[in-house]
Amino acid sequence: MSELARLLVLALAVLAVATLVGRILRRVVARGAPHPVIDDLNARIASWWVMVALLAAAFAIGPGGVIALFALLSMLALREYASITYTRRGDHFALALGFFVAIPAQYGLVALGWYGLYSILIPVYAFLLLPIASALRGDPTRFLRRVAATQWGLMLCVYGLSHVPALLTLEIPGFEARGMLLVAFVLIVVQASDVLQYVWGKLVGGPKLAPTLSPSKTVSGLVGGIASATALGAMLWWLTPFGAWTAAGMALLVAALGAAGGLVMSAIKRDHGIKDWGHLIPGHGGVLDRLDSVVFAAPVFFHLTRYLYT
Repeated sequence: MSELARLLVLALAVLAVATLVGRILRRVVARGAPHPVIDDLNARIASWWVMVALLAAAFAIGPGGVIALFALLSMLALREYASITYTRRGDHFALALGFFVAIPAQYGLVALGWYGLYSILIPVYAFLLLPIASALRGDPTRFLRRVAATQWGLMLCVYGLSHVPALLTLEIPGFEARGMLLVAFVLIVVQASDVLQYVWGKLVGGPKLAPTLSPSKTVSGLVGGIASATALGAMLWWLTPFGAWTAAGMALLVAALGAAGGLVMSAIKRDHGIKDWGHLIPGHGGVLDRLDSVVFAAPVFFHLTRYLYT
């Protein structure tokens, strides 16, 4: 059995146990009646079944399937982001360029493995050209805020996220054609860190981490979640070209960056007076609510792995 197949079996087993626990809680604790916490838990578990199935299907298709999936996720994430940010008629052309030029170009370059261009396409060329597109519309009202919002939307929703499938392009000696395992590693560590921070926070409680930004996050949740994700990363060293200790260090970095990214995205949401980015994923919110940690962790993980191992 291949590493990906073993990983899928493990994921399905975890989801099966979680589903069983959720049903027992609904029957024993809620006694079949509506219960906000348990109903939310079961909705989250049901959504995880769908998300794992989509990712497994993309892996089964191959690198093209993974790249296409993340290009679609970038479009959905950018749509959620653009729906809450302040824009005017003069920004519509710049946004259209982001959706219909920047996203296909970024992921097309990733598919070609053209690192020298996809690594600077958005942070250099898009950052310079999109303000020009907005300025040509002749609307100076809150211009800097509007332009900055568009630029950072591309950075977060497209540039950061595109570094997940970009892992498939790394040519690591002795690890050829196994880039999907690196994709699985970074996604598992980041998502596990998010879940475990929530679990540790509920179990231990304690002082809030940043109550004005994310009322549910606690210091104990942050420490426990990152520590647990680090241990998980060490156990999953066989998915990577790293040794156990290096895998633990990478997992620690990824989990910490993911937690910081989640806090930044919470600050943006609070600034706009919303709790979730959207409602596409029951129990989770929007696409950005599920991927906010990934967009910060993936680029650093990619570049560090590329620097150290290729």
